[in-house]
Amino acid sequence: MALVTSTPPQDRPVRVYADGIYDLFHFGHARSLEQAKKSFPNAYLLVGCCSDAVTHKYKGKTVMTEDERYESLRHCKWVDEVIPGAPWVINQEFLDQHRIDYVAHDSLPYADTSGVANDVYEFVKAVGKFKETQRTDGISTSDVIMRIVKDYNQYVLRNLDRGYSRKELGVSYVKEKRLRVNRRLKTFQEKVKEHQEKIQTVAKNAGMHRNEWVENADRFVVGFLEMLEEGCHKMGTAIRDQIQKRLMGEQPSNDSFLLQNGEDDGDEEYYYYEGEIDTDEECFEEYFDDDELNPLNNWKDQIKK
Repeated sequence: MALVTSTPPQDRPVRVYADGIYDLFHFGHARSLEQAKKSFPNAYLLVGCCSDAVTHKYKGKTVMTEDERYESLRHCKWVDEVIPGAPWVINQEFLDQHRIDYVAHDSLPYADTSGVANDVYEFVKAVGKFKETQRTDGISTSDVIMRIVKDYNQYVLRNLDRGYSRKELGVSYVKEKRLRVNRRLKTFQEKVKEHQEKIQTVAKNAGMHRNEWVENADRFVVGFLEMLEEGCHKMGTAIRDQIQKRLMGEQPSNDSFLLQNGEDDGDEEYYYYEGEIDTDEECFEEYFDDDELNPLNNWKDQIKK
């Protein structure tokens, strides 16, 4: 059923209102505001943005604060006026207060404060003051957040390299070191691949039989994987034991925790004591650089044989 729309005023700019959270303001937001601004030849666009208190109560946690979200909207060229602390549900009193002629939003139903999934725009639709806009496919605040979560480790490493401390990023001591080791191993893998391609070229130019090359390459790869797995296990065990010894040397308190025992499944986080371990971080590097424990050095020695 089509919505009945009231007749717009002819003697003045049409006052169009759009509202939302506008967290991590992106081009999808901007396009919806552009549509609202262009919904009439002569329109004055007011944009309402809900406060943190209202948003957290009815929708959830935001990334940006309310002041940051208000300021982002003020810098959008389609916006003529920002209304901070906008209500979650629009009523006639609010329309009269701001002399609003139309409310622009996409037509999807949004739950109001009743908890029974009533449409938050039901009132303005009923009085003929609703102007429909279209959402932009492929972009939303939730999508942006999921991209960040998906590449979380890369963002942590990037910011550590930029000078942020692990405490500022909310990252544990062991987590930081694990990320750095993984990056070193990835870099080494890329170098191995590069050298493999060079060896293939040399073998081809030297006229080495293809089957002979494949057999030798397989042997090198298998040997590398075996030593890498064994070396990483030794290194991880040594690190865990060293940290555990240092923690055991601290006076026990209610705020101290011991590292978990057992095998690391790759996703398990370790609790650590906020004591000497924070200022003495060489225990990790000393094991990574140890020739006996470093799996990369062992593999290089095997290749020489």
